[in-house]
Amino acid sequence: MASSSHPYASLTNPEIKYDVFLSFGGEDTRESFTSHLYSALSRETVETFIDDDLRRGDEISQSLLDAIEASSISIIIFSESYASSRWCLDELLKILECKKEYAQIVVPVFYRVDPSHVRKQTGNFGDSFLKLEERFPDKMQSWRNALTEAADLSGFDSLVVSPESALIEEIVNAILKRLDDTFHSENEDLVGVRLPMKEIESLLRTGSTNVYKLGIWGIGGIGKTTIAGAIFNKISRHFSGSYFARNVREAEETCRLGDLRQQLLSTLLNDGNVKNFLNTDLNFQSRRLTRKKVLIVFDDVDHPRQIKILVGRLDLFASGSRIIITTRDRQVLANCGVDEVYQMEELVHDDALRLFSRHAFGGDHPHESHTELACKTIKYARGVPLALEVLGRYLYGKRREVWENAKSKWETAPPKGIQDALKISYDGLDDKEQNIFLDIACFFIDEDRDTATKFLDDCEFFATSAIEVLVDKHLITISVLNKIEMHYLLRAMGREIVRQESTNDPGKRSRLWHHKEVYKILSENRVSNNDFSFLLFE
Repeated sequence: MASSSHPYASLTNPEIKYDVFLSFGGEDTRESFTSHLYSALSRETVETFIDDDLRRGDEISQSLLDAIEASSISIIIFSESYASSRWCLDELLKILECKKEYAQIVVPVFYRVDPSHVRKQTGNFGDSFLKLEERFPDKMQSWRNALTEAADLSGFDSLVVSPESALIEEIVNAILKRLDDTFHSENEDLVGVRLPMKEIESLLRTGSTNVYKLGIWGIGGIGKTTIAGAIFNKISRHFSGSYFARNVREAEETCRLGDLRQQLLSTLLNDGNVKNFLNTDLNFQSRRLTRKKVLIVFDDVDHPRQIKILVGRLDLFASGSRIIITTRDRQVLANCGVDEVYQMEELVHDDALRLFSRHAFGGDHPHESHTELACKTIKYARGVPLALEVLGRYLYGKRREVWENAKSKWETAPPKGIQDALKISYDGLDDKEQNIFLDIACFFIDEDRDTATKFLDDCEFFATSAIEVLVDKHLITISVLNKIEMHYLLRAMGREIVRQESTNDPGKRSRLWHHKEVYKILSENRVSNNDFSFLLFE
């Protein structure tokens, strides 16, 4: 698994391309131990760099130095011939430099050589090393120091762990553990993910041998895709095949679902010959998939047919497979037969302030002069990550006057980026459901559900079933006291939809809720029996 960030100590971290860099002496391990270790790492989807250039000159190539720097972990395979190669010793110097500068993890493997011989440059290992002294006297001391330092690190000894298959298994398991341990640092830029990830990992029951299907549910912009991506990056290496199917809803809307299916099957089956025929029978691919333990994320699904088109049935995969579906509609998860639904919650205040500050101030905390304004802004965003990011980017570098003016403007209507993201769920409603949503946004927030339902049913809106749909799509919630509740941003979105109905003629608005607007319309005698659904006062 390649990653673009890593827990390096330096502020100018190199871009990470490889999980592991293999450093080894070619003659005595390339075709045996090193090749077996490389294959074992690759089977676990550990992105591993191995140098296939058998013709080495005196100078280590820049591309090789770059590969070392672009790796999370370096495995040094010390064999008897390792110290006879200037190339290997210069690799070692670079690896230890990266350990110091970027906190790169270094794992020594002593292959048929005593660790003390490497540490002290004695025995056959030392004899090979001494042959370089005549040619490179100025390098010997730095190489000696490097060999001593590397040999003092915790590693693996082939004279202690045998057979080689067991040694390789131990090394691979240790590398997987180290990569997992670094995950939290790799995702330090993600705010508020620690608890959700812990809870979701527990739900995924990684020790279970069954196929397990998990739904992640919440409103637009709440962070479903982000958390699913973080989980995917952390655990994907433990599966024989993995795929993150992004923007499934959008793929269907733009007629790209067939392309997405081809990419998914090609990746999972490691087969570039999978054909892109949307109506092709999946039976053959299904038989092949039943033999693979896979991890798949279906991102932003809004209808179960999308899953059926992509893979057929979710229970066809091998034991231990994990399926994650993100959606705004809980009913989709029920129709897909998920085992558990995880509801994404808004960020708590401290995390919301931290995320907003990163986008508005370029750091984890607001500027002292803007603390009060920042707190007011995050109160408006109500813990929705997308809203915090959009507002922060808009306000970055702006004067206090702009902040204050923007805050007043947003009380009337959310910024476009937020409005567009939230409106996707509204657009998926039928006409009656849309009308009920708008009525609730304008009039029925904090009202008793039964009272509101009776009122709306009297208007022939069939509110009982419609309210269930709104709950499933997370457009409203019902409190323990049976009150109808709605996220502040969704309320603002609904009211903005009503306002936009009458851009040119305010008298044609279908709903009025503010006493000043009601007074203006009535005083101008501009209302008739058919102009408004309701006239209520705040």
